[in-house]
Amino acid sequence: MQVDYNFLSQAVASLTSGETDVVSLMATVACEVHHSDDRFDWTGFYRVTEPELMKIGPYQGGHGCLVIPFSRGVCGAAARTGETQLVADVDAFPGHIACASSTRSELVLPVWNEKGILLGVFDLDSDQPDAFTQADADALAVILAQTFKYAKAT
Repeated sequence: MQVDYNFLSQAVASLTSGETDVVSLMATVACEVHHSDDRFDWTGFYRVTEPELMKIGPYQGGHGCLVIPFSRGVCGAAARTGETQLVADVDAFPGHIACASSTRSELVLPVWNEKGILLGVFDLDSDQPDAFTQADADALAVILAQTFKYAKAT
């Protein structure tokens, strides 16, 4: 099953229309994205809870790490640099945090609201190597920008 990003975008927009609560938005996005494609083994958010620190937010899949500092791992790199991290082989990523030993590849996107506040990162893990493409990253970035535009930072 390959994700239909047009359908996914419309579904997320319809489910989240008018919502500004960041946790509600994260829960809905995590659920919809996770069930849209078999490549997505773990799908969820890490929320910025204090300077340079994120804690786990809504997710789908097995357990995740509870706390991730900006200084560590793929999620930390996305938060620290503000840039999407597309990692074909997590074992080759310096400082990768293995929250689940089954993870082989990862896609992490920073999540901002319209005021430029970093709300957290959206993390997709796959048990398949090189599972994600730039097209995935680009389509998800659009969905995140539309969904979290008016989200209120907690």
